[in-house]
Amino acid sequence: MLPEELTWENGRKYTIDRVTEIRQASAAKAGGQGDRYTIFVRGRQSYLFFERNGSLTGNNLGRWFVERKAA
Repeated sequence: MLPEELTWENGRKYTIDRVTEIRQASAAKAGGQGDRYTIFVRGRQSYLFFERNGSLTGNNLGRWFVERKAA
């Protein structure tokens, strides 16, 4: 499962140039535990998280999110 594109909350889409690492990690700012993908978008590194759904039934496997940058 490799992400190829991000859709920001305003609807703007960004192509993920590459994924360089996938590992188990927590999202320090947002909370939660899951897989952290180190990604590059437009030459800038960022982290994309996939948090698995605890339920073993249903169609929702989990959620993707990016931590907000500090203003």
